[in-house]
Amino acid sequence: MDDQNKNLLLATALSFLVILVWFVMFPPDVPVEDPNAPARIQADAVTGIPAVPGVAGEAPAADPAPQTPRLEISNARVNGSISLLGGRIDELRLIKYGVTYDDNAERVRLLRPADGSHAYYALFGWAPGGALGFEDVPSANTTWSLAEGTTLTPETPVTLEWDNGKGLVFQRRVSLDEDYMFTVTQTVRNAGAEPARLAPYGLVARHGTPPDLENFFISHEGAIQMADGKLSEDDYGDIQDFAVSETERAPMRVTEVTQGGWIGFGDKYWMTALIPSAGTPFRAVQKYFPGRDVFQTETRFDPVIVEPGQSYEITSRLFAGAKEWETLRAYQNESGVTKFVDAIDWGWFFYLTKPIFMLLHWLNAQIGNMGWAILALTLILKALVLPLAYKSYVSMARMKELQPEMEALKERAGDDRQKLQQEMMKLYRDKKVNPAAGCLPILIQIPIFFSLYKVIFVTIELRHAPFFGVFQDLSAPDPTSIFNAFGFLPWAAPTPGSLLALIFIGVLPILLGLTMWLQMKLNPAPTDPVQKQIFAWMPWVFMFILGGFASGLVIYWIANNVITFTQQYAIMRSHGHKPDLFGNMGLKKKPAK
Repeated sequence: MDDQNKNLLLATALSFLVILVWFVMFPPDVPVEDPNAPARIQADAVTGIPAVPGVAGEAPAADPAPQTPRLEISNARVNGSISLLGGRIDELRLIKYGVTYDDNAERVRLLRPADGSHAYYALFGWAPGGALGFEDVPSANTTWSLAEGTTLTPETPVTLEWDNGKGLVFQRRVSLDEDYMFTVTQTVRNAGAEPARLAPYGLVARHGTPPDLENFFISHEGAIQMADGKLSEDDYGDIQDFAVSETERAPMRVTEVTQGGWIGFGDKYWMTALIPSAGTPFRAVQKYFPGRDVFQTETRFDPVIVEPGQSYEITSRLFAGAKEWETLRAYQNESGVTKFVDAIDWGWFFYLTKPIFMLLHWLNAQIGNMGWAILALTLILKALVLPLAYKSYVSMARMKELQPEMEALKERAGDDRQKLQQEMMKLYRDKKVNPAAGCLPILIQIPIFFSLYKVIFVTIELRHAPFFGVFQDLSAPDPTSIFNAFGFLPWAAPTPGSLLALIFIGVLPILLGLTMWLQMKLNPAPTDPVQKQIFAWMPWVFMFILGGFASGLVIYWIANNVITFTQQYAIMRSHGHKPDLFGNMGLKKKPAK
């Protein structure tokens, strides 16, 4: 077995191995928990949020939806309503996004009322302190009156009001921008005779895990927070691990934030996040109520004392919408939300995934089609690594020229392996050939492949992105299948992810296998029988393994194979070596004896 074939076999086997085991080699980040935080919060008797009925995961009193007064929410991106019972922002649909890519599909429902299944809502309020009791501050069961406005739109904010009858008047002014950001200004006015001590808070509660939870660790789903520039993520299992028993108070994780940050829940494509005003210190809280299966994130602020005749006001924001890169970047750069684009799960290879996505996003904006943008991205990436690839292919071509001399060395060395290795290394030095250069193109390709896979899997810009014909979702596997003759037979293709779908692959995986096979046929088959069998099966094994991957990724791999084939063929020809492609395929007739 010559060294060139050894190197190529090693590189191919390595890439194959990495693809199989990569998902278990790169688990999600696990933030370090502050061991002092739980005891400190248990001693926090001022905010008292864990004991507030209907706030900290307690189910609110039963209230049929028709009897619950509601306030409509509407802009070009979302619609829904605010429940005047508790003042919860608890019904929100994303107008731009459907459950499927069909234009008539049901819209994605992000927030859900507390009295329904999979409740998911945001709530703002005040925790009592000093002489005040829970009945003196608004709770999740408080019915607010509408003091100003009728419908929440970007042009018409609304104001809710509640008088506790003891001298404290609470107001909550809510505004909405053109995208997904709510601004909530809470005001308390003390018309009584005694000072009032109380602490503002905001929370997002989620009853149970999401109904569409993928639980695939390449994409984070769960609590997400940014605290003074440091990102941390906890999946739902991590938060549940906070719990000790169902009889004890809700366990929690607390982070002190002094300069700026945010906290909430992130899904694969959607997110809710509480965003205090920049420079306002707060405590970011994650907790879980095991008896009620409720997950909760909170922003807690220091208590304030409102003197008689005085008032106090605090403003926070709530993001509830899609994790669109341009939208998050605008909030980050123009509205001062700290590192908001990091709400997208860029992963450990963020130094590659971010620039690859930005380039792909720009190409899509210029071309107007994500499929063609992926092909253009492939060309650009191959151009960037061409100098290194050129050296590699030149070295491979020169290795071909050394084949006669290497065969002569093997005959002279016989069974003396040490002598053979010494003579071959001397030959490489004399001819200035690097035998490992053949590995470089594949080794370079591995991190690019993984980064693009991450981009296609987690960014909403690739979700339901069409190419042409039946390829209407580049984030999903190839919808065609051998099972129904690629759509010509009158029955459906196997369900993606099923065993049949793995076997009855579509047209894109087949093209992937063919292009990989053609690329390998640029060189004659190895003489070693084991190596020959591995090379013979490798394209078809990859074809089935990658058949269930996102179609956008398979399109990239096909284009990469075609470009690599063209580059290698041209470089080999320029160095006087004409690949016998048809002969290597076994299509050329052998000369008669």
